[in-house]
This record gives sequence, structure tokens and C-alpha cells, in this order.
Amino acid sequence: MDNRIVAVRNEVKKAIIGKDAVIDRAMTAIMAGGHILIDDIPGVGKTTMALAFSKAMGLKFRRVQFTPDVVPSDITGFTMYNKETGKFSYVHGAASCNFLLADEINRTSSKTQSALLQVMQEGMISVDGQTYKLPEPFIVMATQNPIGTIGTQMLPEAQLDRFMIQISMGYPNTKAQLQILKDRSNADPLEQVNSVISAQDIVQMKQQVRMTYVDDKIYMYITALAEATRRHQLIKLGLSPRGAIALADMSKADAFIKGMNFVTPENVQSVFTDVCAHRIILQPKAQLEEATAVKILTDILNTVKAPK
Repeated sequence: MDNRIVAVRNEVKKAIIGKDAVIDRAMTAIMAGGHILIDDIPGVGKTTMALAFSKAMGLKFRRVQFTPDVVPSDITGFTMYNKETGKFSYVHGAASCNFLLADEINRTSSKTQSALLQVMQEGMISVDGQTYKLPEPFIVMATQNPIGTIGTQMLPEAQLDRFMIQISMGYPNTKAQLQILKDRSNADPLEQVNSVISAQDIVQMKQQVRMTYVDDKIYMYITALAEATRRHQLIKLGLSPRGAIALADMSKADAFIKGMNFVTPENVQSVFTDVCAHRIILQPKAQLEEATAVKILTDILNTVKAPK
């Protein structure tokens, strides 16, 4: 494993106790060049993890607390007339950064949510006919709360598809809970998180991920998995081509994180549900059969034959 990956993990673990697998999955998505949606109940550390990652990676950080009064121009920026020059000038919005924390993203209007579509997909912002490129890397880590959904706006399918993965933190176990109580009795652990890599380090590692070798048999395996989601009787909308590309990119990043220079079926299987669960739409009868997206995807993994 790259020493820079280890360094970031160790720093984030100062603030996030007992969630090593979640930290690794988020780091994998960042290496794959993707964005992360954390869907979980309040108080389990969603925002803390985003803050810890931004500090450990030494990135220009912006945070938007999404509420109904946040408007698209708060995200993308706007043009304003400058009396001194007699011209219109561009005023940067919150997205003009390396790391954007979109906190409680489902509590703003769908109009504001859609302002992130081009930003997340292309890394660019278009305002009044002009296009502005965002700095590299550009990472969106969004949080949402599945409990207390009164007054919220569910993310549309097109928005969900822009997130590389959707993950949950979950409750800490007994040992981790005790450690959290002790750590926070005297100080904020986020204050102990140090910057250990730079934006340029992340760009270099992402380039290494892109160069990870993928055999044609692995591409065929990913294609077979995608097609299985499209044919499944309990799935109304299967994995899109963008989703299949995300699965390939995450598989390469998973191999890189684990110190490998080629992708195996195990890498694909490791990230499959995190990449795909939020991208598929189930048939109404799936609820009657108590079938969740994760359960159906796990069944697909067990059914589709992996290459040797």
C-alpha cells in the first residue's frame, strides 16, 4: 500500500474511531476520482469524517449547510457588475474548492441540488455563458439523514448517479464508543488531525489508479454484472453505463489501495454493492418480498460466474 494512503488513514482514524472499513471505502472512492454520499442517522460522525479527510489531505475546503433558502448561485457563483471597470465579473461560489462538504444535501430544493450536476460530472461550472474549470482534485462528500424526512427533497436518480458510492457509518461498537467518550472528554480529536499529503499527491495517485491493468475478462465480468441488474425481475432500473464505468474505476482504485497493479474479480466484488445499491430502482413487488437493493445485488454476485 502507498505510504501516502497509510498516512491519510492514520490521521482520519484520530477523529473516526472503529470505522476503518468505512474510511478505506471513502479513500478508495477519492482515488477513483469519485464523489461520496454518506447516508445515515444523526450523530454517527458523517460530518466529522468529511472534515478529517479534508484536513488530512491538505485541501481547500468549503462547507455548505443545505437548507431550503440555499440557492443555485450559492453553489456555482454568479456575475456582478463592477462599477470601477464597467464590466461584469465572476464571483466564485462554494464549489470553487478542492473539497466540498454538502451537509444535509436532501434538505435543500431540487433546483439547488441540480446545480451540482455539471459540477460533479465534469468538474466545471457554467455561469452566464462562461465556463470555469474547478481545481484538481475536486471532491464532493455529501451527507443525508434517512430519519426525519419531513421537509426534505429526495435526490433524483440523475443526482444519485453522480456519486461514486453511497455508504453508511453505523453505530460504533462498545470498545469504540468508550474510546470516543474518552477522546472527547478533554479535546476535539479533529484538532489532532494534521495535513500529511497535498493536492498534487492526490492527482498523482489518481493517475496511478488509471494505469492499473484491467484484463478483458474483468471487463466482461463487469458487463455481465451490469446486464444482470438490468434483467433482474425485481429491478425496475438497472445499472447504467455510467454506473458500470464507476464500478470499473472503483475496482481499479480498490486494487491500488491494496497494493496491487492489476484488478481481480475480488476487487470488483468488494466494491459492487457500494457502487450499485443507490443506482438501481426496485420494482414495487420487491418490498412485498422484503428484498433490499443490497440483498438483490448480493444474489447477483453469487449468480454471475466470476472469471478465474
